[in-house]
Amino acid sequence: MNFHKYKRGYYMPPQECMDWAKKEYIEKAPKWCSVDLRDGNQALIVPMSLEEKIEFFKLLVKVGFKEIEVGFPAASETEYTFLRTLIEENLIPDDVTVQVLTQAREHIIKKTFESLKGCKQAVVHLYNSTSFAQREQVFKKSKEEILKIAVDGAKLLKQLAAENGGNFLFEYSPESFTGTEPEYALEVCNAVIDIWEPTPDKKVIINLPSTVEMSMPHVYASQVEYMCKNLNRRDSIIVSLHPHNDRGCGISDAEMGILAGADRIEGTLFGNGERTGNVDIITLAMNLFTHGVDPELDFSDIPSITETYERLTNMHVYERSPYTGKLVFAAFSGSHQDAIAKGMKWREEHNCQEWTVPYLPLDPKDIGRKYDGDVIRINSQSGKGGIGYLLEQKYGFNLPAKMREDVGYAVKNVSDHQHKELTAAEVYQVFQEQYINIESPICLQEVHFIQNNGISTEITIQRNGVMKIYHGRGNGRLDAISNAIMRHFDVHFSLITYEEHALQSGSNSQACAYVGIQDQNGNVYWGAGIRNDIIEASAAALISAVNKLSNINK
Repeated sequence: MNFHKYKRGYYMPPQECMDWAKKEYIEKAPKWCSVDLRDGNQALIVPMSLEEKIEFFKLLVKVGFKEIEVGFPAASETEYTFLRTLIEENLIPDDVTVQVLTQAREHIIKKTFESLKGCKQAVVHLYNSTSFAQREQVFKKSKEEILKIAVDGAKLLKQLAAENGGNFLFEYSPESFTGTEPEYALEVCNAVIDIWEPTPDKKVIINLPSTVEMSMPHVYASQVEYMCKNLNRRDSIIVSLHPHNDRGCGISDAEMGILAGADRIEGTLFGNGERTGNVDIITLAMNLFTHGVDPELDFSDIPSITETYERLTNMHVYERSPYTGKLVFAAFSGSHQDAIAKGMKWREEHNCQEWTVPYLPLDPKDIGRKYDGDVIRINSQSGKGGIGYLLEQKYGFNLPAKMREDVGYAVKNVSDHQHKELTAAEVYQVFQEQYINIESPICLQEVHFIQNNGISTEITIQRNGVMKIYHGRGNGRLDAISNAIMRHFDVHFSLITYEEHALQSGSNSQACAYVGIQDQNGNVYWGAGIRNDIIEASAAALISAVNKLSNINK
């Protein structure tokens, strides 16, 4: 681990540029440009086919992108054909501008304009590398020679745009901006601006790519602020950022860069791109959304977008990827589940209009996710709150608070022994098998009551295939049944909890009852009963709990 061979390869601006640090949040969405079909596609092991690119383009349009970089048409026949197909088959909506990339080389620029014939409007994106390392090692050219490449390219773009009569917008990138001296990057960009002569009515884009992320995000923000403060004709310039993610700070670079004055972001839906990828536009957009800012992109059905992306690119969205991963809303921890369940109940009881649920920075339903299966996930680490919440939301069981703990241990025990997560159906199966209508070793066949100075009962019970009738008295129905059982079966317990509710609404509703009993040693046993009649359900719940007593078989 020879860290001595590394040095900081970036350059701070020649003046202090820290105004961005005084801002608390981003007030409005930037202009968005998707580069999925160029930068994201070229990073795939197997690039997309023509048909796949067209489907992806339509997805981007549906999401709401108004600027979409469709490729490097002079670089390959596939990308040239894709652009021509979009134009000739009239697949580009009138409110969408396609963007094409070209190096600052004459034959490539000419080929690029050839590919755009018949296009209603397009951004032609010109670039050349300006960093110290590229000048020294790759091009072996001086600053003056690199500047001339940019200026010559800008002049040719302006000439060909005029000759072709199309509605072309210009964009320039000093590629490897983060490794370029800020004063020199400014000199090159201003030289290009002076050639293009933009106006407030016809702006040009100056793109400041973090081609390789080389610094902490605050350094990039200072570099961006320096450029924004010193670019010629700033009111006629759209300052764009194209962050990569080499240091894992692409999102921070973009957000701080916007605070520093940038107007536009280039990135990909899920952060796909060369090496560690581009900035993830979904994360950026949803970060705005959760601060109450309209991102101006529609991510209300992220599961569908994710499915399309994975199918077309053969890439996999990581389970913990912000907003889009399958597990990002999942709570396995018992304390987290309990807080979420209570937070959801609070919202319901108080008719909350703002989202403040603990552990959930976003309402999963806003992006097409479900509470069931997406939020409360059950394994051996789960708790009573989450398991109770799942049984209530999915199946309608509103367990008594003390019973939730017992059911929670039963479910976790199954998960622990099977070494796996349990589905909602499997959780219900545990609850059903261990608590609901337990009829062994004793099974209640019939029960009758007479009210006369208390309650008298006659119960018919089958045990070991033998049917017998027993009698008992008590202050209430359950007390009478309990006394009959204790008298004739030589067991002793006290009734400590009884709750009931309708399991469903409407004419087909069933009654559900929960009973907790405590034996002479202080052990508590729980049972649940489901019947069409609440009295029968209560009796079934009591029998279910009694059947758990260790000496009921004696």
